[in-house]
Amino acid sequence: MATRGFTGRRPPEATRDRLPPGQYLTEDFPVLQLGPTPRVDLATWRFTLRDGAKPLKSWSWEAFEALPRTTWQGDIHCVTKWSKFDTAWEGVTVDDILADAGIAAPTEFALAEGYDDYTTNVPAADLLGGRAMVATRYAGAPIPPDHGGPARLLVPHLYFWKSAKWVNGLRFTKKDEAGFWELRGYHMYGDPWREQRFTGD
Repeated sequence: MATRGFTGRRPPEATRDRLPPGQYLTEDFPVLQLGPTPRVDLATWRFTLRDGAKPLKSWSWEAFEALPRTTWQGDIHCVTKWSKFDTAWEGVTVDDILADAGIAAPTEFALAEGYDDYTTNVPAADLLGGRAMVATRYAGAPIPPDHGGPARLLVPHLYFWKSAKWVNGLRFTKKDEAGFWELRGYHMYGDPWREQRFTGD
């Protein structure tokens, strides 16, 4: 959980323009999660799109891996104030997932849902236009379970709690419904550059 009192290290001049306010650069990839790492069996893994409670389409691991692949390299920023530069991911964009389902986003809002019952809200506009993917590889290898493998949402322009680990679906909602951390005081949007860590920021 983030704490308001932590100030972090002063960024060097060369990296300052890439660090959002209040962040410090790390070479590590810290592991933060609510509880035990779920062990997800690829034989039973499913990713499902829903419009509210109504299922729209579901993919097995094999079918999901056959979708068009996209790579992305860039910086990620955690609400606990670390940032990691030049991370490399591969997966399926939300645009390509919707295209394979033959639909447009049915509402303006979505909840990402995980195998650990975690949820986080993201506006549909922030999932589209190549801005988000369901990633299955990190740094050229399958994503380790501790970092959200076999698949995690990647929404790198928002604080990293929005990039739900162990993701198994997107549920489109008619209103902006708070997810796990949002219900506990985290910001509903979470823009690192505006330092939207908590409600009221």
